[in-house]
Amino acid sequence: MSDTAPVTLIEDEAAYAAAVQTAVQASAAYYADGSSPLDDDEFDRLVRGIAAYEQAHPEQVRPDSPTGKVAGGAVVGDVPHTVPMLSLDNVFGAEELAAWAAGLERRIGRPVERWSVEPKLDGLAISARYVDGGLAQLVTRGDGAAGEDVSHGIDSVLGLPRRLSAPVTVEIRGEILMTTAQFEAATEARVASGGTAFANPRSAAAGSLRAQDRPYKVEMTFFGYGALPLPDDAGFGAGTGEELAERLRSLPHSQIMGLVEEWGIQTTSVTPVAGSTAETVEQVQQRVEEIAGARAELEFGIDGIVVKADLAADQADAGFSSRAPRWAIAYKLPAVEKITKLLAVEWNVGRTGIIAPRAVLEPVAIDGVVITYATLHNPADIARRDLMIGDSVTVYRAGDVIPRVEAPVVSLRTGDQTPIAIPGTCPHCGGEIDRSQERWRCVQGRACIAVTSIRYAVGRDQLDIEGLGEKIIDQLVAAGHVTDFADLFTLTREQVLGLERMGETSTDNLLGAIEAAKSKPLNKVFCALGVRGTGRSMSRRIARHFATMDHIRAADAEAFQQVDGVGPERATILVAELADLAPLIDKLVAAGVNMTEPGATPPSPGGGPDAEQAQQAAGQAAAELPLAGMSVVVTGSMTGPLAELSRNQMNELIENAGGKASSSVSSRTSLVVAGEKAGSKRAKAEKLEVRIITPEEFATMVADLL
Repeated sequence: MSDTAPVTLIEDEAAYAAAVQTAVQASAAYYADGSSPLDDDEFDRLVRGIAAYEQAHPEQVRPDSPTGKVAGGAVVGDVPHTVPMLSLDNVFGAEELAAWAAGLERRIGRPVERWSVEPKLDGLAISARYVDGGLAQLVTRGDGAAGEDVSHGIDSVLGLPRRLSAPVTVEIRGEILMTTAQFEAATEARVASGGTAFANPRSAAAGSLRAQDRPYKVEMTFFGYGALPLPDDAGFGAGTGEELAERLRSLPHSQIMGLVEEWGIQTTSVTPVAGSTAETVEQVQQRVEEIAGARAELEFGIDGIVVKADLAADQADAGFSSRAPRWAIAYKLPAVEKITKLLAVEWNVGRTGIIAPRAVLEPVAIDGVVITYATLHNPADIARRDLMIGDSVTVYRAGDVIPRVEAPVVSLRTGDQTPIAIPGTCPHCGGEIDRSQERWRCVQGRACIAVTSIRYAVGRDQLDIEGLGEKIIDQLVAAGHVTDFADLFTLTREQVLGLERMGETSTDNLLGAIEAAKSKPLNKVFCALGVRGTGRSMSRRIARHFATMDHIRAADAEAFQQVDGVGPERATILVAELADLAPLIDKLVAAGVNMTEPGATPPSPGGGPDAEQAQQAAGQAAAELPLAGMSVVVTGSMTGPLAELSRNQMNELIENAGGKASSSVSSRTSLVVAGEKAGSKRAKAEKLEVRIITPEEFATMVADLL
């Protein structure tokens, strides 16, 4: 994370005036309906540029400048706040954080005893006023001095109960946002009602909370981040009692948050990035990095981390500036969302015949990575989002997540945009398209693009046929020697020798590798089939559950649902896919490819004493495995005996040992294998008191399976 705040350079008074106008208009649009021609990163850069210009030219400062104003001065509310709801100043790296902390300690004349560290939620700041335990009013932040009454939205917000667990009169402050699932549901409902897609979860929450008359329902989520007394003159009769008011004025912030939870208000304690305290700035920085590392896995957006002096006395002595408390700072994270142009849409055909659209974008840098392509999922998704070629679109990326186009910025349309051309035939072979599901598919399925299917089947995590590269596969398909990967097992020496750059030694080596692939376990063969709705992990579970290909092929949808992770929808797809793959599987059987899973026991076909004994024996064998019934997460770089294993091989080892491999830590996690640079997953495991072991200790546990 950089210590340098990015700034838009402003060179003269004319550019300054234009920048002020742009910032004010963008802020007004954002706070009006959640839309804006600028993304967060661009807006912040612009305002910092305005501030830098004003510092150098104080005589030119315009009265409408957004600097020093909450919400950039764009919002005026009609409900006065009991205590101003201010913005936070920002830092952008460890050095700036340390400098800010040192300045705070100089101001109060002593070291800060304890720091509070919380995620900065990317939503809408709200004040919720409770009277005798009942929710009486919701007010937006507005301009900081007064906000807008949005009490009509109370029933749409989860985490903000109608009644507290205690009959207290108090003001709760927090953030209303939309989770990823809530955002998708709200966007679908809005488009179905004739509206345009929301640009992002933040704007969806802001616009939906304000809307009073809409033909669809939305759901939002609240997280509290503070509480303060409600005075007698707030318009609700008697205010907060003196005893509680004194507690709220004197307790550390971390203890106030404990009270908020006791009353039944949701806080970030239920999330992987729960608020915590730290004794030193170094510990604060460590927690900042942990929260930043967990960002990509969260179901809601954060754009930074809030660091506060925890003790009430430290806060009181630090005081406030005109727009921000001096005892708190926002440690800003790199943007994961930007606005760019949608230049074109490419239609690609995958290995199973799925037709997938891909957005071609005007290159844009997000979190240090230049993005030129993003996923569009399917034609129905394009229609839902009302996308057009030439649109300014919001593009989202976090961590290792594939970039995706969220929505067009409709306010920036010029009339020059054109509809996205939807293919009438398969883009690869020109054949018919199966449109029966949202994800369209060529009616030829895998046969449409045999090369891709074969490349997948022989990959490292499937049959792992060494020496069978892309160029050789291309030649084999072009020559008509193979139409699917089963044909590889019937290749002749003469056919391979006839390929470009294949001598006798390389031919013999390749044929030997193909022959060796016949003995791969069933889970590898099943994975090579590329069955929709499965991957490496699911293929292992299916193979281990059924033990043989015959049992898999005989299974109906109900039988598939006995496999961990298979629900009714996926089970139906599996049955249909296996029927479609029957000729390919028959060819593999005829070629002598292994169709059994070593060590697995097939499910009993019926009842009776023999079946019960078989099931008991299988259950006992599974229970004796070293990781039986355990959910295991692997994080960091493996060392010792595990140093050469890929993450997929680690997951396979876990499942062979009777466990379930998981990618995220939760309260249900049994064990975390933490290697070097384990990061946020280790930190979360420590917080949840999940057992943590080293790669060497794990290797000892599963030594018989290595």
